[in-house]
Amino acid sequence: MSQPLSRDNHTQIPARPDLIRISIGILAIGTSGPLIALSAMPILTLVFWRNLGGAIVTAPFALRHRIDRTGLKWAILAGVTLAIHFIAFFLAMRMTTVAAGTALVALQPIFAALFVKLTGGKIPSRAWLGMVVSFMGVILISGIDLQISLRAFLGDVAALISAALAAVYMMFGARAQRTLETSTYTSICYLVCALTALPMALIAGNQIIDFNSREWIIVLGLVFGAQLLGHTMFNTVLKRVSPAVVSLAVFFEVPTSSIIAFWWLDQSPPVGVIPGIVLILIGCVLVVLRTRPTRVMIEE
Repeated sequence: MSQPLSRDNHTQIPARPDLIRISIGILAIGTSGPLIALSAMPILTLVFWRNLGGAIVTAPFALRHRIDRTGLKWAILAGVTLAIHFIAFFLAMRMTTVAAGTALVALQPIFAALFVKLTGGKIPSRAWLGMVVSFMGVILISGIDLQISLRAFLGDVAALISAALAAVYMMFGARAQRTLETSTYTSICYLVCALTALPMALIAGNQIIDFNSREWIIVLGLVFGAQLLGHTMFNTVLKRVSPAVVSLAVFFEVPTSSIIAFWWLDQSPPVGVIPGIVLILIGCVLVVLRTRPTRVMIEE
């Protein structure tokens, strides 16, 4: 009989049940970018409904646990940060290609490592190579997109901002979950995110309710796909599988989203962007392997 996998083993392949869960999670999060690009709902409204839906679904599990004041503070900060992250991410999905946008957002672990460095932490010297490789990929993608259109380039900028905010969100979330259960934290975070987006949508004059059935189906797909099914699967395997392995698996969102975008939207990235995407993913993999992340990536 085989021995159970250890969370500290960063090279061991997960058992078949966990591989199935990871595969389902990759497919679920891979639908996020294409669904956002498909939707005609205003971005602020889409952020509101997606996160309100997530909060409603997770609330019954959260009610069983107490709320700590310190954890609540960090959860609120995480929720506000998540809202701004989502706004930038949704903009990126609509302004540039899904492939380029998701690849740039995948830079989250690099921003996280840089923030650790800025707050007095240490980055292994071998991880810097990954950052340089990824930076070359960013230059290549943004250079190609700038030649295509200013809109595509601004989409790249939005994706980079989204990646940086994702790293900040994860730092706040890690602080919150020192004293809060995960279900309690996510419920508070999603609710705060929704309540942050709602007044912004109202001030911007965005429609909130009057949409056709297609738009509501997309919202449900985002709530039960990437937001719940995708990352719920990743969180369940973290009890048995190394966080480094799970983080690396999340990078498969980029090709998955690209294939789905080609299928649903007939959208393919410019040929010149593809080497940049490859460089970013290689660089991120090097950083993840060298820094041994303790958490998976953000719920896109």
